[in-house]
Amino acid sequence: MKQLEKIIESKVKIRFPDCDPFNHLNNSKYIDYIINAREDQLVEFYDFDIYKLAQQEGISWVVAQNQIAYLSPATLMETVTIQTQLIFCNEKTLVLEALMWNEDKSILKAILWSKFIHFNLKTKKSEIHSEELMNLFKQIENPLNEPIAFEKRVENLRFSNTN
Repeated sequence: MKQLEKIIESKVKIRFPDCDPFNHLNNSKYIDYIINAREDQLVEFYDFDIYKLAQQEGISWVVAQNQIAYLSPATLMETVTIQTQLIFCNEKTLVLEALMWNEDKSILKAILWSKFIHFNLKTKKSEIHSEELMNLFKQIENPLNEPIAFEKRVENLRFSNTN
């Protein structure tokens, strides 16, 4: 069986309509760029199409929580690199960590943790992941070395990025 990458990445260009008057990416748009990148990455790296799953099986995930730290502005027409990884999974929950970098990954722009709950679109209730989904998630899960608060993770990444 092919080993799946745990940290996946892609590049995207910051566009004019998403910027504020200072030509910085608007705060709310960071999440949009990251989630759009993750959706594309799931298809590209894992052949996992969440929209097809929603249409065919009536299951999806809803966002339960977002935590984001803005470290350096992303600017108009800049190409950024977005890295994502699944840092936690259980029978109903997924936690995504996403890092937005400048193109060569020398400047960390933002870090996002998103918590998703597995959801049945037909019953409108949360439900447990299937065995097939859990098998995929366990292959790609990349847990942090130790339990850590978001603020401490941001501090650690910021410190390691300055060395």
